[in-house]
Amino acid sequence: MSKIEDFLSQTEQQEIIRAIQQAERNTSGEIRIHIEKDPKKDSFDRATEVFDFLRMENTQERNAVLFYVAIDTRDLVILGDIGINDVVPPNFWESTKDAIINRFKEDNHKQGLIDGVLTAGKQLKEHFPYKKGKGNELPDEISFG
Repeated sequence: MSKIEDFLSQTEQQEIIRAIQQAERNTSGEIRIHIEKDPKKDSFDRATEVFDFLRMENTQERNAVLFYVAIDTRDLVILGDIGINDVVPPNFWESTKDAIINRFKEDNHKQGLIDGVLTAGKQLKEHFPYKKGKGNELPDEISFG
């Protein structure tokens, strides 16, 4: 098994995707997760590249959020697009990140990501409620590098 498969099983990945879908049901916001072994550069810089590569800035309200996980360096970066960062509390991403990391320390990667996704979904719902006719602007699946 590769390190990514050790990090999340196929079943766990499906549970996380269901959490993304649940979180997005009540918001126009979009949530993506990207996991890779080694960023080969600063994790924040790599997360920014992934955000761009996944074309996450292409949401109508600029309200997408990326959870970026680098397994080898044990880094987690949460990036929100400009529309989100303009409205969430200043410490929102850090408190969400802390909650995820606490689960990661317990080797419960699946639950950490689910908790983070659902927390982000609640904030997105508050600031970007669901709009009738709004389709899913970004895929829900987890991407891997």
